Formats: sequence, structure tokens, C-alpha cells
Amino acid sequence: MGKRRLEDAIQKIDHPIEVTYRSFELDPTIDRDVKENMYEKLANKYGMSIEQAIANTQNMVQMANEVGLDYQMDTLILTNTFDAHRLTMFAKEHGLMTEMTERILHAYFTESKHIGDHETLTDLAAEVGLDRAAVSQMLASDDMADAVRADEKEGQQIGVNGVPFYLVNKKYALTGAQPTELFVQALEQVIAEDEEANA
Repeated sequence: MGKRRLEDAIQKIDHPIEVTYRSFELDPTIDRDVKENMYEKLANKYGMSIEQAIANTQNMVQMANEVGLDYQMDTLILTNTFDAHRLTMFAKEHGLMTEMTERILHAYFTESKHIGDHETLTDLAAEVGLDRAAVSQMLASDDMADAVRADEKEGQQIGVNGVPFYLVNKKYALTGAQPTELFVQALEQVIAEDEEANA
């Protein structure tokens, strides 16, 4: 959702903007195969009823709808996302990180695909143009694990302890699901400062 709002803001600005995605695991301790559904997990984690968890999640679904996203929380498959992060790092080496990130997010939130499953990840990677055999081999190994850990460590060093988190031009931090207009204002401010500094 935050990604979509940022993309909308970038489209409103007549200036080239480079976006770099960083690795962040919401729950690094979660298993690859989880028996609980989203509502049960939220209820247990935050000490609320299933009804409260559903109500809270519906607010997020509504906000997603407002930016053109179709979140299917009833059928979402919880899983450990470390391998999905390794795949995005692999895609980054092949110039396809943005496409891979978008495909994984859509598969997870809208299509209820198991993004911890290697076969699923390999299929998604092939869809964006990565070599199926190379991806399968990478996922079967520990390749890209160090890259993900280094990326997460860099995020921690700049203060990322939740998502969404945006760092604009290495000096302005925005957190949470901010409205598109706030992104526009922040980006325009940074562009103006850069132009003034280079004048």
C-alpha cells in the first residue's frame, strides 16, 4: 500500500526518482508452514479477539482498495519471507528487483500464494524473466542470505524498526502509511534543496 502511494507520488513529479527496496522481515521467527490464519495470528500476537483482528484487518483492506489494491486477507498464507527476500536480491543482480518485488507482493496479498514455497517462488521468478533453473539452484542453497542480512543490518543502522519506512535522499524519514500528497511534498522539498545546493 505504501509502495503504491509512493509510486503515485513519483508519477506526479516531473523529475527522475530512483527507488531502492530494502529487506525487512516482519517476523523472522515465523515458520515456513504456518497452521494459523492471519486473524488467529494477530489475535494471539496482540491479545485480541478474532473479531477485533478481523475488524482491524478490514480497515487495512479498505485502505488498500482506495489505492487500487485487492487484498485477500481471508485466504492469505502466512509464511517465513526470508527466501522471498533472497529472491529479490537475486533479481536485483539481474536488474529485475522492482518487478520481482511487485510480483511477490501481488502473489502474497491478492493471489494467496505461498511465498515461502520454493516452487512458487521459482514460478514467480520465471514470470518476471529470471532463469528458472538458476533461481531453483539459488533457493536450494544459501546464496543471497548474506546479502539479505547485510541489507537488514543497514536498515537497522538507519533506524528502520517497522514498515513502511522511507528514507528520502538519506536525510528525511517517513514512516507509516502516509498519504500520496505527503510523499509529493517531501520529494519536491528534496529536489528543491538539491537544485539550490547545485546552483
